[in-house]
Amino acid sequence: MFEAPDYDENDFNSWNDAERMAYHAYELYEDGQMNLALAQLKQAIGINPINSAWYFNAGLTLDALECFDEAIEAYQHALEISPDDPEIINSLAVDYTRTGFYDLAIETFEQIQVLDPSFEPCYCNRIITYTEMDLHEKAEEMFYLAQLINPDCPICFYNIGNSLFSRRNYKRAVWCWQRTAMLEPTHPQINFRIAQAYWADGNRPLARLHFLDELRLNPGDKDVLLDFGIFMLEAGEKESAAEKFNRILELDPDFAPALFYLGEMALAKDDQAQAIHLFTRALKHDPDLPGPRFRLAQLAIDADREDDALRWLKTECTLDITDKDILLAMGSLLMKLGETGYATDCFLQIVDEDQKNIEAFALLGKCLAAQEEYCGSCQFLEHAISLGSKDPQVYADLACVYIKLGQLAAAAKIIADARHLDPKNKDIKALARVVRFQILDRNLRQRWLNQIMFRLRLLTAVYKCKIKRMIHRS
Repeated sequence: MFEAPDYDENDFNSWNDAERMAYHAYELYEDGQMNLALAQLKQAIGINPINSAWYFNAGLTLDALECFDEAIEAYQHALEISPDDPEIINSLAVDYTRTGFYDLAIETFEQIQVLDPSFEPCYCNRIITYTEMDLHEKAEEMFYLAQLINPDCPICFYNIGNSLFSRRNYKRAVWCWQRTAMLEPTHPQINFRIAQAYWADGNRPLARLHFLDELRLNPGDKDVLLDFGIFMLEAGEKESAAEKFNRILELDPDFAPALFYLGEMALAKDDQAQAIHLFTRALKHDPDLPGPRFRLAQLAIDADREDDALRWLKTECTLDITDKDILLAMGSLLMKLGETGYATDCFLQIVDEDQKNIEAFALLGKCLAAQEEYCGSCQFLEHAISLGSKDPQVYADLACVYIKLGQLAAAAKIIADARHLDPKNKDIKALARVVRFQILDRNLRQRWLNQIMFRLRLLTAVYKCKIKRMIHRS
């Protein structure tokens, strides 16, 4: 929480001391000494607490330190003094976006639009907010409004490029980021973003060139080195990838993602002891890093330590994991360990983001069947097949659910489809026999029941005749 310390004016010769501190804070800020700059600003504000510019500068310094909640408070103090300053309002709205208060950010940007419709940053920065909200049409609307004011704003092109990238429109994203690079060649990580877009679009040669361009400008950028290492790992360039990850550790020995990927490489070489060491180190330095616990769980299962594996996986489930392949693998391991509830959560997270993921729907159906929730299981398995699943096991799983629901005719039909997909599968043949026997048994029982009912009706009719005769005789 941002609070300027209380100072007695008598502790200083005059308010000139405050001006001197504020200027010194600016020099420290420019020199990258953010904490010292902030301390100087707080002292200046303590002497003269009605200078909105100093609160604003404190907010900028706190932003540089990524203390966004405190920066918001600093900007709010500045606005109490200068309520119509668009620069302050804009910075406040940007921090509302950074902290996830998107509706408040939009409302704050709109205040600027009313005060000064020509203030281009209120449109430019709103592109980011709408992109975060997945309102990409609104993001494009802001882009074109900003273009009417400043058609050569490099940040506008950068921001709308992010929107296009998140929509997987990689070619247009590249074009926008190339415009940014042309308008502002020193824009941070611009070649890196272009490399990522080319990589995502499958153009590996151009991606490589832009990775190299970025590293020539910023050879110590750990994010770039990490992604370039992963890029090389995917290409099978293991030695080059390892060199990039080790270069990161030279710069920062505690950089957990680099430790994790070196652990992945050790695991690929079947050096389990080294892999465990690296995964454990990664967790020590970043307990919230997705991946290491999952790998440690796999290694624990291989060592028949299921309790340890389950502990690792349950903790992994509490993290913010978005990679669908990892979620699928985690869910499958949890199913193997009998934890169908946790597994269901993994698969549901996938289908919430990807409504056409056949494997996730199929595994969801299997999980629910294991929990004896056969109606829900039936719906998910049927949906997996409707999406185009050609896995005979999915058909067999659905047949088992139909049997549980007493729908033997549907079970027989889906088993026939499964046998068509895999005629030699012994398990499916055995399941087909089970269905035939159950249908035969049900038919026999129905026939036996019909015969009994017929005899009962016949016997009833005979008794009725005898009763009628007795009545007539009397």
